[in-house]
Formats: sequence, structure tokens, C-alpha cells
Amino acid sequence: MSEVTEHNEVTQAPEPSSFRLIFSLGTSGFFAGLLLVSTFIYTLPLIEANKAEALQRAIFKVLPGCETFITLEIVDNKLIEVSESGPGSGETSKGSESSQVFAGYDNSGSLIGFAIPGSEPGFQDIIGAIYGYDAAGEVIIGFEVLESKETPGLGDKIFKDPDFQTNFTRLSVEPEILAVKKGKKKNANEVEAITGATISSRAIVRLLNNGMDEWKELITAYLQENNVAIADQKQAHD
Repeated sequence: MSEVTEHNEVTQAPEPSSFRLIFSLGTSGFFAGLLLVSTFIYTLPLIEANKAEALQRAIFKVLPGCETFITLEIVDNKLIEVSESGPGSGETSKGSESSQVFAGYDNSGSLIGFAIPGSEPGFQDIIGAIYGYDAAGEVIIGFEVLESKETPGLGDKIFKDPDFQTNFTRLSVEPEILAVKKGKKKNANEVEAITGATISSRAIVRLLNNGMDEWKELITAYLQENNVAIADQKQAHD
């Protein structure tokens, strides 16, 4: 019996010390964190570049006839041009999108409207979008969803349903925009909500109204101070 006991004592592996366990875990955590940070640093410029490209495409889409644009930013409660190359640069600046709008010009150099980004909580998550605004007619002339995680088959119709998009060809912003049931639209300031996706539809309406509350007076003041007129876009939509 003593020989067996002695044999077991010789062959049994010693348990690792607490220091060794802590060191191993710490080392593994360090390299895992380093890998995550390195991946983030590497991919962030690519993500930002893709977002900038998507934003530029959306600007041209929500402002029909737009060929070039400049970036305007709120400075001392006024809109100031911040793009490096001036009118016709067609480049977004690196400032916060929440404080920027984009003035779009046609191929003759005439101002045709403003592309206004915005965001609003939807049913699943934040909905990010941009819309075109014709200040002369006080109407929205285009709309594009930039980011959405709304329910597939329902909420995602805010960017997949062609009928919903027709709400934004010449949507009046005065008085405030209202959401109505599908088939019940009677006035120029009404948006027909998507059946089964009322929450997402109303989120879009809030986004538009909040954007107008923030930007309408600033845009009007910018046009007056710079003596700029908006090109007549009504015929383009008739």
C-alpha cells in the first residue's frame, strides 16, 4: 500500500500557482484587446470613407438635378460654408453631420435646394436619413434612408416601398407634416403611413418636422444674407 501511495505522489502533476493563472489570463486579455484595437484602427477609416460615399450619393439623389454641392455648418447661429474648395467641390467636410446641411447646385450653377441629414428613434433602433428641401416652395423634394435596422418586411419598407417614397416628391412642410393612414392623404403636408409599420412611418415624420424646426429659419436667413435665389424646381416634378 505504501508503494502505491508513493508512486501516486511522484506522478501527480503540481497545480499551477495563482500568479501563473493570473499572468496567463492577463497576457491573453492583453493580446485580445490589442487585436481588437488594431482592427478598429484599421477599419475605421474604411468605414468612414464608405459612409462619406453613401452620404454623397444620397445628396445627389434627394436633390433631383443636383450636380455639385457645398457643405454648410452652423457657426454662431448662422450657416457658414466649410467645404475647402467652395461651390462645386462636391465634397463633405469632416465636421459633425448633425450640424451640417448641403447646398446643391445644378449644372448651370443655380442653387436648387438643401440636403438635410437627421435621425430619429424607430421601432428597432435609430433611423438615419437625409432629405431634400426646396426653400422657395417650402417643400421636401426627396428622401433617402442612410441607416436603419427596422423589421424586415415591415419597417424596412420606409426605404424599400416605392409607394412610400412618392410621399416625398413635393411634400409641404407648412403647416407641420402629418402622418395619415394609407389612402387617406388629402393635403400636401400629409404622409401616407405604411400599413403594419406605423411606428417607423411616424418616426420619419418626426425626423422631417424636427429637421424643419432646426434648419428652416437658418436656411431662410442664409438665402437672404447671401442674396441667393432657389431655382424653380416645380416644373421638374410636374
